[in-house]
Amino acid sequence: MSTDSVWILGTNMTPFGRYPDRDAVDLAAAAALGALDDGRVTIHDMDILGCGTLFQASAGMGQQLQKQIGQTGIPVYNVSNACATGATALRTVIMAIKAGEAEMGLAVGVEQMGKMGLLAGAEKKPSKHVFAPEGRYGAVQSVDGLLGTATMPGVFGQAGMQYAHDNDGVGFEQFAKVAYKNHKHSTLNPLAQYRKEFPLADVMGSPMMSYPNTLLMCCPTGDGAAAAVVVSGERLQSMPKRVQKRAVKVSASVLTSDPYVESGQVQPDVNTLTRRAATEAYEAAGVGPEDLDLVELHDCFATAELLHYDNLQLCEEGGAGDFIDSGAPFRDGSTPVNVSGGLISKGHPIGATGIANVYEVATHLRGEAGDRQIKRAKVGLTHVIGLGSSCGVHILEKAAV
Repeated sequence: MSTDSVWILGTNMTPFGRYPDRDAVDLAAAAALGALDDGRVTIHDMDILGCGTLFQASAGMGQQLQKQIGQTGIPVYNVSNACATGATALRTVIMAIKAGEAEMGLAVGVEQMGKMGLLAGAEKKPSKHVFAPEGRYGAVQSVDGLLGTATMPGVFGQAGMQYAHDNDGVGFEQFAKVAYKNHKHSTLNPLAQYRKEFPLADVMGSPMMSYPNTLLMCCPTGDGAAAAVVVSGERLQSMPKRVQKRAVKVSASVLTSDPYVESGQVQPDVNTLTRRAATEAYEAAGVGPEDLDLVELHDCFATAELLHYDNLQLCEEGGAGDFIDSGAPFRDGSTPVNVSGGLISKGHPIGATGIANVYEVATHLRGEAGDRQIKRAKVGLTHVIGLGSSCGVHILEKAAV
């Protein structure tokens, strides 16, 4: 065990769903205390707290959480980074440990969304009939609803159709198979927001949101929290063997943002920053996509998951359609993807998702996933992408203690 390594010591997440009688602080506290207990430590052992939330970003959520679980005077970093918020909070704690500023820290992601409905990005400028380029983006007028949309099912619908246009073997059925798979997987996950299997025909026949994404191909809004205790390799060596055996190594932690691409001025580019993050993570961890035993990726919509098979290099370039058709990303396939049910069924409380994905992979690497356990899992990858854009990739490995 390298003394300069970083490890997940404890993890926890609440069931995702809707909690009208509990607020975001309650949810964050439940996940945080659960992670501390799982790691056999207390808040007094923490040197840093990273707390991520999007819709409560101005509320000082980290400090509110401290008031509920223990005010110890440690530095608090409140993080907001779209759908990559939780992963960014986790990476903040990891970086502090790598920098030698902390030996142990707590990362928490939380969101209370309720029935928020379809989410849309902020418009670049007000819509008005001006026909000369002006403003920061040199826009003539807003194109939302005219030449495209900033509503999330539409954004990812467009991205999916671009991929289908550019590559053979990708159509409505391949996108629908992603949702069919994830709904099927969710039936084994007691923490998932929805736990119901749907026939492929039902997925394809459900109300159309934005082609090719039907209702059953879209993730729900909801509430929930997840947390992880992170520890340095040096500190872990001083802990009992039973604790060391359950620790999960963070072999790579990468965060990227959009590089400039001309098409990104009209349609968000969800591909380039994801492929770059994956490439950097594989290099840092010294593993390749062929070494992964499971993947939890950002399937906010079925189209997104199909794209990310390619972006994360789980299949050959352009081969995402063949990949899903082959059954490779199913639980019993060669590279199980989203065995939790994914965002489509597990749910997507935005600030919690990045750490919830880490919880899922860590649980499998520990051999503690119950009925949904991927046998002999040793290496896993987590991925989130937040439009704006940001992409977080973490590679985790089972302890060899």
